[in-house]
Amino acid sequence: MPATKHIRKVLIANRGEIARRIIRTVRSLGMTSVAVFSDADEDAPHVREADEAVRIGPAPSAESYLDVARIVGAARSVNADAVHPGYGFLSERAELAQACIDAGLLFIGPTPDAIARMGSKIESKRIAQQAGVPVIEGFSAERLSHAEVVERATALGYPVLIKASAGGGGRGMRIVRGAEEMPDALLSAEREARSAFGDGTLLVERYIDAPRHIEIQIFGDTHGNLIHLFERECSIQRRHQKVIEEAPSPAVTPELRAEMGRAAVELGRAIGYTGAGTVELVLDRKGAFYFLEVNTRLQVEHPVTEAITGLDLVRMQIEIAQGKPLPVTQHELTFSGHAIEARLYAEDPTRDFLPVTGRVALYREPSLPGLRIDSGIERGSQVSVHYDPMLAKVIAKGATREEARKTLIEGLRGFGVGGLTTNRELLLSVLEHVAFAARDTHTHFIDQHKLSGAAAETTHADPRLRGHAIVGAVYLQAQRRSRSPGPTPLSVPSGFRNNPWRKQEERFSIAGKSVTVRYRATAGESLEIETEGFGNAPEAPPPSHAKLIESADGAAVVEIDGVRRRYDVATAQLEPIERIVVFGADLCVELERVPRFPPRTGAQVAGGCVAPMTGVVRKVAVAVGDRVKKGDLLLMLEAMKMEHRLVAHADGVVSQVRIREGQMVDPDDVLIVVEATAERINDAEAAHG
Repeated sequence: MPATKHIRKVLIANRGEIARRIIRTVRSLGMTSVAVFSDADEDAPHVREADEAVRIGPAPSAESYLDVARIVGAARSVNADAVHPGYGFLSERAELAQACIDAGLLFIGPTPDAIARMGSKIESKRIAQQAGVPVIEGFSAERLSHAEVVERATALGYPVLIKASAGGGGRGMRIVRGAEEMPDALLSAEREARSAFGDGTLLVERYIDAPRHIEIQIFGDTHGNLIHLFERECSIQRRHQKVIEEAPSPAVTPELRAEMGRAAVELGRAIGYTGAGTVELVLDRKGAFYFLEVNTRLQVEHPVTEAITGLDLVRMQIEIAQGKPLPVTQHELTFSGHAIEARLYAEDPTRDFLPVTGRVALYREPSLPGLRIDSGIERGSQVSVHYDPMLAKVIAKGATREEARKTLIEGLRGFGVGGLTTNRELLLSVLEHVAFAARDTHTHFIDQHKLSGAAAETTHADPRLRGHAIVGAVYLQAQRRSRSPGPTPLSVPSGFRNNPWRKQEERFSIAGKSVTVRYRATAGESLEIETEGFGNAPEAPPPSHAKLIESADGAAVVEIDGVRRRYDVATAQLEPIERIVVFGADLCVELERVPRFPPRTGAQVAGGCVAPMTGVVRKVAVAVGDRVKKGDLLLMLEAMKMEHRLVAHADGVVSQVRIREGQMVDPDDVLIVVEATAERINDAEAAHG
């Protein structure tokens, strides 16, 4: 029987919400927690919450969180006993597990051999076949030329799916529907896989259209016990990355659950698996399932399994690493209720889910029975280009799926994040969709129901928008008055006025549309307010009366026309523009102040392809003099672990290429200039007479 090993101090080789999650369990076990942090994360919540923290290098993950030597060196510098890798970064790298063992540290995860064998989609697929688990037809692109890959893919039959062999999370994954798309898809997938995982090896498989994505959580100990903790469904995805997960799957019957569970356990036994792992499967419309891959780590969505089983999966990982047996047998395992998790990202669903960077100006978590929040940020946190843009996970547990769904909707509506764009409204549009409520989900759900565009919009006819603008104006007026020396009557306008009877005015831009709030003091410490720019009616709405009841620490209680509400308010100065962020009544609005004397701005470059965010140019697809058509690829930009295609917005000729491959660019940098061709100009002139 393996000897029990004592763990006194655990170094967590990760950041953000998973680091905070592990810290909670480590502390509950009476152990000391050690965080690691890059220069960009020195003020991050996980650093402050850990008992100790070690700086491990510059902001780029390759020089900090992905550096095995720095992680092991950090653990040894504080005399840690064990290392927990979390997920992402080095969690599926056999090199880290082996380096920990060589340094006399416990690695809280599978053996290096299991990680290496299961970490390769090619090897894990071979083992799955030998274990009798159904697999999808496909082949490894390793040691094949691109021409040979195209030939074999054509023989397999399109569409096919290209996948990175060494990792997951949608990185290095491309759907290819014809041979003509293969060369560019292979190059792009190789680059992204090499950047994310340090390995550009690819796997090509027959593509199953619109399946359900099912995964089985397995656990093995060092005593030969191996169990499964039932399934999760992760079908709601964008760009091959999960955004909503649930347990159990509404599509899995008890008989299918038992069959999938047996297959996952048999696969685990085939490699002598220890620790936490996930066997990922696809389920087609006929009820047949096929092996995808094994993730040799904790999953982002592990809280839904914890919610329905009552188990602490991180605790189980730590105890297994200590040599303890599993706390339950398969026969003893049961689950109750239903849990759904939504991932809140800093991204813009209206721009193909482009990641967003910036500072979190406003942050408010909801508090509801049955709701759990796992977050890596707080007010003032910086969302960096160097790391994944996930902000928080919102997990709801209910007695039924419908109860969990409604709790999650209520929780998301009460979740306020301001200062950057998030996918909150998109998540709500999925959860509130009749097809989701009816359990009709698959991996193309968001695309099929066209939820990626208008989901994030709030129209100016929404009456809440007018209330938020009034709150913004009242808050600004109170801020100015608080800076005045000595008490000032409300009837005296803030700032010098030689005509105090005239209304004061705040002009805001909301989603590109100008609105105006005018106010003047009346009796009873209230303000009479008129607004312009809201609603669809030609006449202005009747005046309102507003009163600031209290204001402290970024929160304000404001009474508008006799109705009092609590609002969270913050200012975000983005030179030269000041933004006021207001959250209340389930709506977060950014009010961009329109200055009385607008600053001068540089001229825009006609036909310019500009950088949408900070990133590194990975491929320049055109040269000066090239003719391009609308939609043609101009360049590939890598940011936040993903590659983004920048394309021509109109037909023309490339007149300038201002960047080179490998160059770092900033938002709004002009990268490539495309000038309209003479034929196109003549056509346009003819069309206009």
